[in-house]
Amino acid sequence: MVSSISILGGRGKDGRPDAVRRIDFQMGQVVSIVGPTGSGKTTLINDIELFAHQDTPTGRTILLNGQPVPKEFRYNPAYNPIALITQHTTFLSDLPVGEFLAAHCRVRSRNGDRLDLISQALEFANQLTGEPIEPTYRMTELSGGQTRALLIADAAVICSTPVVLLDEVENAGIHRARAIQLLRQHRKIFIFVTHDPWIALLSDFRIVMQAGRIFRVLSTSEEERALSVHVYQLDDVLCRLREKLRQGERLSAKELQEVA
Repeated sequence: MVSSISILGGRGKDGRPDAVRRIDFQMGQVVSIVGPTGSGKTTLINDIELFAHQDTPTGRTILLNGQPVPKEFRYNPAYNPIALITQHTTFLSDLPVGEFLAAHCRVRSRNGDRLDLISQALEFANQLTGEPIEPTYRMTELSGGQTRALLIADAAVICSTPVVLLDEVENAGIHRARAIQLLRQHRKIFIFVTHDPWIALLSDFRIVMQAGRIFRVLSTSEEERALSVHVYQLDDVLCRLREKLRQGERLSAKELQEVA
């Protein structure tokens, strides 16, 4: 059973060592990776997903429970404890959604009723996306937002992986507030690569990347947690404006009065 994951520092693009030499993630934590475009955020989560052992360009090492990663975790998908939700998702299979989830149940889930898990995953996904997903829909017909919602639900419900990596979920066209609320119900390690201040402020701590290096680790302060409430209100207004535009409605100045 995975209870913690650790990153042992490597080096950045210019060869300089990571400023933080070890980072430990505990089960139940939500963590953000932040930094400018090109700063090495995606590279860091790739190191985690690949269980780097000084064999990637960064020279970092990933430990599980303080120990080297067992071989079966690397090579057997049924035991891999990490799920990665990327920015770019293309399905080569044109299976119906229900069959796709059923196949994943056979590979990844070792307990629970299969039909019940599929139902739970679809219910989870449909709370994240504006257009509901039906089990008869073909995987290649799903929109980007539907696809990301389905994969997040799949990772949380069916895979039961203790570590979930989410790369820029704010660009997915899903309901982020609901996603955070639902994900927190599952006791896992969630690591977000994000430019979203609200997601970053909801995290237990954030890893700051610069020039490919781990530059700093900042725990979220009480002042920042209080600030996150106002950030959420601003974000909620923007979400409502976006939804009205999608529905073909007109906007007026009064839409912004509550945050003026």
